[in-house]
Amino acid sequence: MRKRELLIIGSGPGGVAAAVEAARRGASAAVVEKAGWGGTCTHRGCIPTKALLAASGRYEGLKNLRRLGISVGEAVFDFPSIRKHMEQMIRVSALGAKKCLVHAGVEVIEGEAFLKSPREVEIERTGGGRETAGAERLVIAWGSRTALPPGWNLSERVVTSSGFLARKELPEKTVVIGGGAIGLEFATFLAELGKTVTVVELLEHVLPVEDRDVALFLQGELKKKGIRFHTAARIDGLEESSEKVRLTGTSGEGPILLEGDLVLLAAGRRPNLRTEELEKLSIDHDTRGIHIGGNFETSVPGVFAVGDVTGGLLLAHRAMAQGKALAAKIFGSSPVPYREEEIPVVVYTHPGLGRAGITEKEARRRGLSPEVRKVEYGGNMTARTELLGAGFVKALFHEDRLMGVTVVGPSAGEMIGAVSLLVAGRMKRKDLRAWVLPHPTLNEILTGLFE
Repeated sequence: MRKRELLIIGSGPGGVAAAVEAARRGASAAVVEKAGWGGTCTHRGCIPTKALLAASGRYEGLKNLRRLGISVGEAVFDFPSIRKHMEQMIRVSALGAKKCLVHAGVEVIEGEAFLKSPREVEIERTGGGRETAGAERLVIAWGSRTALPPGWNLSERVVTSSGFLARKELPEKTVVIGGGAIGLEFATFLAELGKTVTVVELLEHVLPVEDRDVALFLQGELKKKGIRFHTAARIDGLEESSEKVRLTGTSGEGPILLEGDLVLLAAGRRPNLRTEELEKLSIDHDTRGIHIGGNFETSVPGVFAVGDVTGGLLLAHRAMAQGKALAAKIFGSSPVPYREEEIPVVVYTHPGLGRAGITEKEARRRGLSPEVRKVEYGGNMTARTELLGAGFVKALFHEDRLMGVTVVGPSAGEMIGAVSLLVAGRMKRKDLRAWVLPHPTLNEILTGLFE
């Protein structure tokens, strides 16, 4: 039996990052993948949804061209072609994940790996056959799965995001259960293509983790696309026929009655826990994920876990950061720092949301009295000349240090990338005042926060 220094179960962003970083530092690493290289992000999450939103965003953007003196005639979309683009992006991403491993010198194994001991796994090869593989250290990167709200069952007309992505035709009327990032992104896609969408959210406002002013602004912008919202809402009854779905319930405004061709359950995702294997090795876990320490090690020495399976923020770039930090800590003299609080959050709606650091309500929950600064998109000439629409940037300072920034508006996800570095450094306002940004750019909005 060949023994590696690191064996990773799962080729999602966390598993790939750990393997590549380990190989870069001279360690022998192997990755076992049972379904598709790239994991959930590539096949059921980040990549397909962004491909869909790229199409719908450009389609809706054609409405603004007349303002710029450009006429393109009547715009039409072809959903089979949009699906073809989505599927191509999935293939490119999957191939990229596998090539990245191969080029780094990582051994790639196609099959399903089962935990056998803290140093061994049993692998069922995709092409047939079983074998035992050993390693000095194991990394669990099982990823996550769709969370079903209590009491809901899937059917032809009640689907999760995975079921929606598999559809060959677009529904005319969709009811989205869940006003988090997943639900809002699918609602945006459908609304931009002219479909009827209603979002039902259990809590007081969409994106309940975010500040109320941010969430309500985004909700208001999405309403302009025709998306309807019911917040503080509960669904009590569901009737399904061969032609439609009928939902009854209550909201903060009273009784609700909704009909649609499709119900999309978008209650988020949860760690993909294979409890029988975890309990066999006595690895500590609960429904929120596998318990890990500061070095990503589980309760069993030599067994580590990264990514969605550890709970917390279920984000691809968080998993990548964890995987890279894990390998650097084990195999290198120069560690890569990892701090959960510095992981940026992005919602890819149109307009979008990007946040680095803590929210205002989290700061106040901690007993801080943050100074809050806001700058609107309206004063920025790039936003105006490109007809980007409304938005704002919100910054929190505590003892004159930057604690958090939220961007809500067009290009929010791109803008937050640079800002996350400033937040991670807890930079002082006096230093930020010296930050020079090119003119005219959308990023210039940020300088107004530090004056």
